[in-house]
Amino acid sequence: MTTKIDPFTMARPELKNFRRIVVKVGSSLLIDSDAGEVRASWLAALAADLAKLHGEGRELLVVSSGSIALGRSRLKLPRGTLKLEESQAAAAVGQIALARIWSEVLGHHEIGAGQVLVTLQDTEERRRYLNARSTIAKLLEWRAVPVINENDTVATNEIRYGDNDRLAARVATMASADLLILLSDIDGLYDAPPGSNPDAKLVPIVESVTSEIEAMAGAAESELSRGGMHTKIEAAKIATTAGTHMLIASGKITHPLQAISDGGRCTWFLTPANPVTARKRWIAGSLEPKGTLTIDAGAVNALRAGKSLLPAGVIRVDGQFARGDAVVVRGPDTREVGRGLVAYDAEDAEKIKGRSSPDVMIILGTSGRAEMIHRDDLVIGPGGTFS
Repeated sequence: MTTKIDPFTMARPELKNFRRIVVKVGSSLLIDSDAGEVRASWLAALAADLAKLHGEGRELLVVSSGSIALGRSRLKLPRGTLKLEESQAAAAVGQIALARIWSEVLGHHEIGAGQVLVTLQDTEERRRYLNARSTIAKLLEWRAVPVINENDTVATNEIRYGDNDRLAARVATMASADLLILLSDIDGLYDAPPGSNPDAKLVPIVESVTSEIEAMAGAAESELSRGGMHTKIEAAKIATTAGTHMLIASGKITHPLQAISDGGRCTWFLTPANPVTARKRWIAGSLEPKGTLTIDAGAVNALRAGKSLLPAGVIRVDGQFARGDAVVVRGPDTREVGRGLVAYDAEDAEKIKGRSSPDVMIILGTSGRAEMIHRDDLVIGPGGTFS
């Protein structure tokens, strides 16, 4: 007989156990809907929370809404629904203001901020996905905080996320974050609509997103929010499938991240995997290889020791593939060593095979990537079996 796990008594995770954290901040929290301006004291408190986590060695990313709301305030646009081109123009003004605001509040704690504007294609098209992923990785390496928003100046209704909950989940998976925090105007998922049912109970832990969990989702509650609990559940499915834990917590309180650390009310969505293993399962089992790289014995040993594949170790290139495609890696005896996402097109890979990294710039006219396949994009073992 299987023992049913009670989510109301399970031990919850702790923020101190996570290395890379994405924090999503919605318009309804960041912007005072009456004044049309940033809630400065609240944001200062949030920045202090972020600075504390940053000082403890965490890698942080912020997904921030607010550009359209700020833009329409700066331009003194009347209330009401904006046409597409009006929203895009308002976003163009608001993005400048939003970037400056985040730069200032994080700079107060001597933390650098980098603006990253993405569109739906940036997380759906492999080449653009890899470019965005590399930029974010470099910012984190420099200990800066990427501040990410959908590029509303160019996104159309047909090619947009439509809400920053799912955008945040895509960013979390792209960055291989191990935790996504959605700050909301509600403190978590309830087993019934809390507004109409006084007996509704907060669900503190969700082990997996089932149809029962999806049925608990509600609609958007605020004027500025384009999402709602339904989009947060969708975000949870995206995040947990990719090995990222997620939580929903109230952002209406001061120091919301500190409240989570102190055991405050929230809902955790758990994943049995982690971002690295989930990503490698995807590489190993979900992608059709487009080509083959044959490598020398020294490179085989290096890969099995956990190293990346450098151009110098490649002795043969077969197939027609583009940067970001999956390829099979074979040893000099033609046996499969593993599979990975290649950092160069087939034509460029052919040019730089067997060459040292300094030669790459001379041959291609650009520094390019140091690795032919980075170890994070490589699965070792025949058929992509984990090792």
